[in-house]
Amino acid sequence: MRACGVLLPISGLPSAYGIGCFSKEAYDFVDQLIAAGQKYWQILPLGPTSYGDSPYQSLSTFAGNPYFIDLERLIQEGLLKEEECKAVDFGDNESYVDYEKIYLGRYKVLYQAFLRYDCAGDEAFGEFVRNNGYWLEDYCLYVAIKEQQGGISWNLWPQELRDRHPKALQECREKLAEEIQFQKFLQYLFYKQWGWLKNYANENGVQIIGDIPIYVAFDSADTWANPLLFQFSEENVPVAVAGCPPDGFSPKGQLWGNPLYSWEYHRETGYSWWLQRVSHCFKMYDVVRIDHFRGFDEYYSIPYGDQTAEFGHWEKGPGLELFHVLKERLGSLNVIAEDLGFLTDSVIKMVKDTGYPGMKILQFAFDESENSAYLPHKYDRNCVVYTGTHDNDTTKSWFQSLNDHDLNFVKMYMNETGNDIDEAVWSLIRLAVSSVADTAIIPVQDYLCLGAEARMNTPSTLGDNWKWRMKKGQLSREIIERMRLLARLYGRL
Repeated sequence: MRACGVLLPISGLPSAYGIGCFSKEAYDFVDQLIAAGQKYWQILPLGPTSYGDSPYQSLSTFAGNPYFIDLERLIQEGLLKEEECKAVDFGDNESYVDYEKIYLGRYKVLYQAFLRYDCAGDEAFGEFVRNNGYWLEDYCLYVAIKEQQGGISWNLWPQELRDRHPKALQECREKLAEEIQFQKFLQYLFYKQWGWLKNYANENGVQIIGDIPIYVAFDSADTWANPLLFQFSEENVPVAVAGCPPDGFSPKGQLWGNPLYSWEYHRETGYSWWLQRVSHCFKMYDVVRIDHFRGFDEYYSIPYGDQTAEFGHWEKGPGLELFHVLKERLGSLNVIAEDLGFLTDSVIKMVKDTGYPGMKILQFAFDESENSAYLPHKYDRNCVVYTGTHDNDTTKSWFQSLNDHDLNFVKMYMNETGNDIDEAVWSLIRLAVSSVADTAIIPVQDYLCLGAEARMNTPSTLGDNWKWRMKKGQLSREIIERMRLLARLYGRL
């Protein structure tokens, strides 16, 4: 079925107190999607972030980010006072998240709510803790110890904590009981509020596309609690880490640093951890985009300790076997395969054999060869087309950066004869929505015709990523009507 949607991370919503969250503005955005004829809202990973603020480097693959808890609802529930929230400096720029101020201020406010909350008297809280114990207990203990240790990575903790000696962990559970309970409270609030928002979207015909990174962060509850899942030495030090080989864009490759999976161990355990992980994702989302999908066919292995990715090598992943197990145990899954970058024949075959739709990025289509696989006349229906993703520049800024050849080529392809750059952005959006692809997803920044100031992420950089926010009222009635017109014209309503 033909459909279209919008890419906007939760953090990018307008809302009070410094960062987008599960607030009234999130429900308003769902209403705007409905009015615009959109069937999908695509977001970025919802996990708790750490240094660098990247949602792709989370403290847990199961936990939710407490930043997204709506403080205004807690005020309505009597757990917070409005003056307590207004007294905190969450930053004063409505277009950007100030993560340092959010980190310093938000947990203090949430702790006030925790102190007023009767955890023991709320059966729903107890049920949440019981149902999610398989990840919640380790995660909350990990965060509590991490706080006690001054925020350092778990591999630098005292050996008895690093290696999870039972006696040491039990002592921490007793000593840090209040902090552990606070972390459980945060996860309870997160999942309760997210469930309300997702249900509202679903009841009104909007499905949520979530995002799952293939890898987990090294400093995470996942690696600390389950070291056998990864390529670690007996001292719990990585043997090799993830990244990408050198290419024309990165002469020394990309060193991501994520631990690699011990696929032999996963196979021996019937992929039980992956079954838990994917099952958990489909409780949170309606559709799941799996990042770096090619890593399941082959993954790039870089010796631990290398400062660049130059001396890595390719190793075989689990291939189709993993997806056969997932389908056998969980049924047919609505997955989008992020199959971007250099693809070998075996990767292409794996994506095709799973039946999952791959991704087509229009900003990648117009190169010197004039023969890119991302040109719309080469699509089949089973794919998802984007103007760009969270890793791309905005389409307006992309147009401004094109050389004369590529600019002339894209304008000729779109039959765009004018020089109005905003109309060129809309022409590229029209190209996506009119294509044969079953699904078209457009970043909200492109509908707003914003420039480089609204870019969400520049890969392999630190400092200015994940910060952009949409201002209240920026998605105007006129833009919504134009979005709906395109959806109607091209059979996506």
